[in-house]
Amino acid sequence: MEREELAKKIKAVSYLTGEFRLRSGKTSSFYWDKYRFESPPELLDAVAGEMLKFLPLSFDKLAGLEMGGIPLAVLLSQKKGVPCLFVRKKAKTYGTGKLVEGGFETGEKIVVIEDVITVAGQVCASVEQMRELGLVIENVICVIDRQQGGRENLENIGCSLSAVFTLEELDRCL
Repeated sequence: MEREELAKKIKAVSYLTGEFRLRSGKTSSFYWDKYRFESPPELLDAVAGEMLKFLPLSFDKLAGLEMGGIPLAVLLSQKKGVPCLFVRKKAKTYGTGKLVEGGFETGEKIVVIEDVITVAGQVCASVEQMRELGLVIENVICVIDRQQGGRENLENIGCSLSAVFTLEELDRCL
């Protein structure tokens, strides 16, 4: 699927207008409902195909962030043939009490996978928590960068951000 066609399909199924409170606390007149572009198998597959292009040459595992990053990380894991981790927003208070599920070794190089990034508050927090566990994280890949400071916030903690689409690109395509 061509990028412009993918952009149009993502917008058709997931672009909502109204008044929305974002995780960052900001209010927005539009919202990208990631579950709507992650639910249809053909669309999820096309999105993952584009995300593959941004993977670095060398890394050990992918890490899908709760909750929207997980289906993307699983599909990328299958396509690339590398294991993935599942990262909670908060460690469980029961069972093993883990923040990061899936098994890892200290020093492994991880690529973080996310759906939509606004200011990257939760992504930055998750990266810092994973680093505390001994993981090496330099790359974050998302589907949509809303261009509201997320890239800069990630750069401030030593991570690069690659996005399938920026908000500006989506506006131009559509």
